[in-house]
Amino acid sequence: MPFPRRRRSALAVAVAVAVAVAATMLVLAGCAPSGALGGTDPEAVGERPALSEIALLDNPRIDGGRATAVIADAAIDPVVDTPTSALPATVVSRDLDGDRDIEVTSADRVLALDIAGSLAATTWALGFGDRLVGRDVSTTFPGTDDLALVTSSGHAVSAESVLSLRPDLIITDGTVGPTDVLVQLRTAGITVVYVDVEPGLAAPATLARDVAAIFGAPEAGDLLAERIDSELTDVLGEIAAIAPSPPGERVRILFLYLRGASGIYYLFGEESGADELIDGLGGIDVAGEIGWTGLRPMTDEALIAADPDLIMVMSSGLASVGGVDGLLAEKPAMALTSAGQNRRFVDMADGEVLSFGPRTPLVLDALARAIYGADQ
Repeated sequence: MPFPRRRRSALAVAVAVAVAVAATMLVLAGCAPSGALGGTDPEAVGERPALSEIALLDNPRIDGGRATAVIADAAIDPVVDTPTSALPATVVSRDLDGDRDIEVTSADRVLALDIAGSLAATTWALGFGDRLVGRDVSTTFPGTDDLALVTSSGHAVSAESVLSLRPDLIITDGTVGPTDVLVQLRTAGITVVYVDVEPGLAAPATLARDVAAIFGAPEAGDLLAERIDSELTDVLGEIAAIAPSPPGERVRILFLYLRGASGIYYLFGEESGADELIDGLGGIDVAGEIGWTGLRPMTDEALIAADPDLIMVMSSGLASVGGVDGLLAEKPAMALTSAGQNRRFVDMADGEVLSFGPRTPLVLDALARAIYGADQ
């Protein structure tokens, strides 16, 4: 088990396990994990109009078919070019055995590792990208291509790869491991700090402040958190303006995690982060509506009872079942839902859709275009 027994919610671990399984299956299948888990091809997106200017579907509950959500720009702009870092700094590490006070004395050579690449993205957005000496497999945004890879199959940390880079600080959240390796690295004299942020739309700003504190740069953390919150406020307002507001016209959305090769089909319910994402998109989270919390195995009965208008999936998950045709053939009950009948599926890169990092406003923008846009 790669995740430490910390005071981390079972749900957050479950989400991490799900994405870890995704990465593992990609490797076993011989797929390139960086493309599936990491970023969007920057050449795939050109200039795009504001959300308020896009052509809208007449009825997003039934129109549109399948669409892929693509963020506008994979690059991350630092909120400060040369942030001030005052070390040593004492921070709380939500560690292997509970909360521990950790003194960070140096942050010159840093590894920021998690299953979705959010910690490296946050580090970069704070202006400390030049401190990164390696990356996890999900960190693929521009500027990180030449960093040494220290994880395999999405979550397994190589102690040898890490030690060869001589980092003085590792920032993680428990979604990479195994735990024994992280203990070994800590014993070797590397400062290891765990952060623990619940998934959801409040997570990116919280993560910004938590990571900034580790660098002794609270001012940069506040600036980044304020930028993220401002961008979130803007995009949520834009989405509210184009999404149907009457309850009977709102799109009923189900987030489905699937891996065809291993027969894994999970519904993401309340408290998974997917519920807040769906709410922010102006939709109705049908898993929460039927009382599902966290991750639960999908059943035909639950799927039919939920009867979603649209099913949201990770891109590599949909590919693993042979696309929409393969999914409907494998799960005939899905064809009995409105989403199945109208082939309403929206997919997005695994490392983006539930990453809850500094690009979350762009994720929402991309998903809204895929759900409501007529030209997607």
